[in-house]
Amino acid sequence: MNLPFLESSILQSRREFLLNSGMGLGTAALASLVPQLGAAAEPGSHHRPRAKRVIFLFMAGAPSQVDLFDYKPDLHKYAGTALPKSISAGQRVTAMTLGKEQIVAPSKFKFSRQGKSGVWMSELLPHLSTMADDLCLIHSFNTNAINHDPGKTSFCTGTEIPGKASMGAWLSYGLGTLNKDLPDFVVMPSARWSGKVNVQALYARLWGSGFLPSKHQGTSFQTTGDPVLFLSNPKGVDAEVRRRMLDTLGEVNHKHFGEVGDPEIQTTISQQEMAFRMQTSVPELADISDEPKEVLEMYGPEVNNPGSYARNCLLARRMAERDVRFVQLFHRGWDHHTNLPENLTGQCRDVDQPTAALLKDLKMRGLLEDTLIVFAGEFGRTVYGQGKITPDNYGRDHHPRCFSGWLAGGGIKGGMHFGETDDFSYNVVKDPVHVRDLHATMLHLLGLDHSRLIFPFQGLDQKLTGVEPSRVVSEILM
Repeated sequence: MNLPFLESSILQSRREFLLNSGMGLGTAALASLVPQLGAAAEPGSHHRPRAKRVIFLFMAGAPSQVDLFDYKPDLHKYAGTALPKSISAGQRVTAMTLGKEQIVAPSKFKFSRQGKSGVWMSELLPHLSTMADDLCLIHSFNTNAINHDPGKTSFCTGTEIPGKASMGAWLSYGLGTLNKDLPDFVVMPSARWSGKVNVQALYARLWGSGFLPSKHQGTSFQTTGDPVLFLSNPKGVDAEVRRRMLDTLGEVNHKHFGEVGDPEIQTTISQQEMAFRMQTSVPELADISDEPKEVLEMYGPEVNNPGSYARNCLLARRMAERDVRFVQLFHRGWDHHTNLPENLTGQCRDVDQPTAALLKDLKMRGLLEDTLIVFAGEFGRTVYGQGKITPDNYGRDHHPRCFSGWLAGGGIKGGMHFGETDDFSYNVVKDPVHVRDLHATMLHLLGLDHSRLIFPFQGLDQKLTGVEPSRVVSEILM
């Protein structure tokens, strides 16, 4: 028997219990036992939450804010001229721009005011424009990362350094589960996209648990075959045989835990039991044959294709109904260094109708008010062009200094713009919102104080928002 390890594990457990109790997280473990408590008493929360769950729509590759959300009506005056040095101010650029002239390329797409609120929207998003009064458009997002992998890693885990815990893992750790038959955190990458150039890989660490117990990591749904790997029993193995096998395996694991005290053994036991329950719950979730025809039509023709963004949006709504805590959709193909108008048009066609349908569907079912929707990419695009620049064709480089995204539902004010950029959509001039601020705001809406949601690891109190200053963007909250 490994007595030193067991003693250390017990002492560490006591320390963590006392620490977490003082930080308001001591009851987090009760979340899985009492999932039906009201919002004011949700286990693990620091204050009354406005949202119960999150659906994060991640546009991997970085959409162009200049062409979609950040309307600059006077930019055509500078078409074909060099970006003023007073604007670029010697800021860091990518290797693709370094040493090259920065020629302004205005958007070729028209903008118009939408909804009663008069929010400016691009003609590329006609369906989403119908939901303008529910959107809070943030134009002042900014990040430190200038390349895709660190940008995605920062957005998903709070830091550019790989190996940290992801957003969904933090919520699972802090608040526990709402549904004992499905994972707390589900990830659904699109199987296809229209922009066929510069598509980067997605890594499991973007939805990993990092230093948190592994039970909090995201479960990735597959685009073909079983939604979850190894969901089906092998031939000759039925549910009764599987149940007996898990019971026997559980006895062995419990005995092993008693000998060594490794908490990951308990995680293994709980995850094996979850996998058994998912053999029933996941096929029922993924079967959309019970959806009315008018609902399927609302999401568009691609909804019938497994792995499509449209199908994933519909599944996200079904998960919200079943109280999955955090759902993250990844749609790739937004990295448009050349031929942006054609590629961006295709990407918008992929996501416009399904995204609007998701918002409408949640709203009709009374779920939008306690479901937070976030739409963003890892950074923005430059106002200056790349490739062969003409009025109708241009590309754009990476731009972390300012970019646009939007939030809806879950305690967010709708029908508003927040934050401002300069005339070139190059620098934030009012109300900056760093990615850390977005994370702090998301946690706040779910009842968590970002400064108190901690996990001791390697001598540090780890946080999703890290050690740099972060704030809740209270101006956009109801």
